[in-house]
Amino acid sequence: MNIDFTNVPKHYAARTHEKMREVLMDPAGAGPAIHYYMIRGGVDQKNTTVWEPGTISGEYIKTYGHYHIGDLSETYWFVYGEGVALLQKLAVDENSVMIADVVEEFKAIPVKAGQKLFIPSEFGHLVANIGKTYFVTIDNSPVDFEDRDPAGLPGHADYELVKKMQGFAYYIVEHNGLPALKKNPHYKSILREELNGLPVIG
Repeated sequence: MNIDFTNVPKHYAARTHEKMREVLMDPAGAGPAIHYYMIRGGVDQKNTTVWEPGTISGEYIKTYGHYHIGDLSETYWFVYGEGVALLQKLAVDENSVMIADVVEEFKAIPVKAGQKLFIPSEFGHLVANIGKTYFVTIDNSPVDFEDRDPAGLPGHADYELVKKMQGFAYYIVEHNGLPALKKNPHYKSILREELNGLPVIG
């Protein structure tokens, strides 16, 4: 067996609390030093992500969230724990440029071990851990190990629009011990939404 080990040091990546402050409902809230851990293998080996359990000022620990660059879809396989996936498609202007604060379509999807989720290319996405244990997924998103910051923000994804809006159109929060949604006030409008029974709180 002949394996190239060149990129092995780049496989592990961790998303820190300091980085996640950019997209939290409460950037000043206390949280774990690391929110989630990634072993990045790309299309061939897949990518594994492990979330810590818990909340930050009531918001469940989540991934940063991003939009794919180009015509790139993705599939998530949920292998341990339970969560909620958020998918959102932004409206575009006359030049087909995404409008940061107008959501054309939003979906909140409860997920658990044994399920999988297909994410179409035009949808941004993030996933939150709503359980009391680690939450673990595998996905087939491509990884470019030549990225300038390969352990942090891979080149196939656009994080800037999420950062600009301080997260997605809704935050996933704990309400009476169960997951609920709380609207992100930075967004101007959501034209169509599918919440799958998750309540919206003020």
